[in-house]
Amino acid sequence: MAIDIQHKSFKKALQGYDRTEVDQFLDEVIETLEDDAQRRAALEAEIADLKERISHFKAMEESLQNTLVLAQRTADEVKASAHKEADLIREHARLTAEREIASYNDAIAEVRREHQRTIEHNERVRSELRSLLMTHLSLLDNAMRVPIPGGPGEPTQEPLLPREEPPSEDTSRITVH
Repeated sequence: MAIDIQHKSFKKALQGYDRTEVDQFLDEVIETLEDDAQRRAALEAEIADLKERISHFKAMEESLQNTLVLAQRTADEVKASAHKEADLIREHARLTAEREIASYNDAIAEVRREHQRTIEHNERVRSELRSLLMTHLSLLDNAMRVPIPGGPGEPTQEPLLPREEPPSEDTSRITVH
């Protein structure tokens, strides 16, 4: 579930943004980050499983080599045919293992790329959220520094709101401020 943090807007309340809406939005962001963490954990588990399978095939290759040595010791008269058969089995096992290893290496590389994309996405989301929060903090700080017009001991000031311009003589265009 992707959240568009940059374009998210909140309804204005009496003293700023609606806290409930902001809290709901932050909950959505947290949920998204947790989902990404769960996906990352699943990918890491898959990498571990793939490594275990590679280890299994290497153990199989060792077992085949041990079988070949034992076959050579048992019969001198079948030594030549057993040697050929063992070579064929070993070549088949090697080709199968190479194909499987190549396949697993490709899968591992893809999982790592996806993992890196997830990390980069998380960093980007974190950065955007940090920027958004800093902007809001700055706005809050600025809002707290503005003196209240007509307050005790304060000279009367105009509020820091955009002024409405008097309509221009050219009424064919509408001006929005």
